[in-house]
Amino acid sequence: MTTTAPTLNARVIALAHHAARTLAEGALTRHGITFHQSVTLRAVSAAGGSVPHDELVAEIRDSLKTTEPLVRTVVGELLTAGLLAQEDSLLHLTETGRDLYGTTAAATAEIAARLYADIPAGDLAVAGRVLTLITDRANAELGTG
Repeated sequence: MTTTAPTLNARVIALAHHAARTLAEGALTRHGITFHQSVTLRAVSAAGGSVPHDELVAEIRDSLKTTEPLVRTVVGELLTAGLLAQEDSLLHLTETGRDLYGTTAAATAEIAARLYADIPAGDLAVAGRVLTLITDRANAELGTG
């Protein structure tokens, strides 16, 4: 554990991201799902359970800063696994997909609760504002988001 607080910088952000993501991926793997698949299911769930295919691909590509072919592969995996279904150009969560997303969201929420435990709400609010500003600035330079 660190005893002195370092100044916020890219390394500090990356270390926190990778440590937390590794924990989350462990929980997701236990349920047979990847990080990219989870993010994709979350996006469909957040859209009310259905979303236009191309809109979903663009959203995931931009949020994960990845390629369109990779996202299309992930969507294909979710369709093959029966977690998503397609009707015309709309992708829908299946009952199985909804249940799996609920289970994995609860598992990752438990991890987040442990990681954020005892951090004052004001500190979390400041961190949220700072990280959102950094994300917005990076997305502006990338032309995304």
